[in-house]
Amino acid sequence: MKPQAIIDDLCATLDDVVPKASWGETALFYNPGRTLPNGVYFCTFKEHDGENDRASVLTRDGVFRVSIGVSHETYVARFGTRPARPAKGGVVNTGHDFAALDVLTPHPVYAWMGWVQILSPTASSYAEIRPLIEEAHRLAIAKFGARQSPSARSAVF
Repeated sequence: MKPQAIIDDLCATLDDVVPKASWGETALFYNPGRTLPNGVYFCTFKEHDGENDRASVLTRDGVFRVSIGVSHETYVARFGTRPARPAKGGVVNTGHDFAALDVLTPHPVYAWMGWVQILSPTASSYAEIRPLIEEAHRLAIAKFGARQSPSARSAVF
């Protein structure tokens, strides 16, 4: 699969998804009516290593990463306790091969926040991770709603 095919599918089938390209990746935000400057992001697609993120070896031809922000419960059920935040430029200590293709693993940098990754998923793997992306989308909807509530707005002003 190609990143754009997955992005197109998600934008066509999930409500109020807005893609935004920046810093060598495309982030998917939940942002109905583009009410917020960005919205709440829930999934990213990255095709290049970053200065502080080289563990997935995205320099390989055709390799890209899909990152998904799952719930605490989902992360723990799949991988156990979340790891500690790594030092700047470091990776989390989980024992996973963050460069393995088509395998769901913790995110090498953001696993401490409950993010997971898969590199260059096949159509079969995409079907398997699609429920995780849908969960991340639902979480983004809830976060967006919290940001839009009157009590949340009054706390900002």
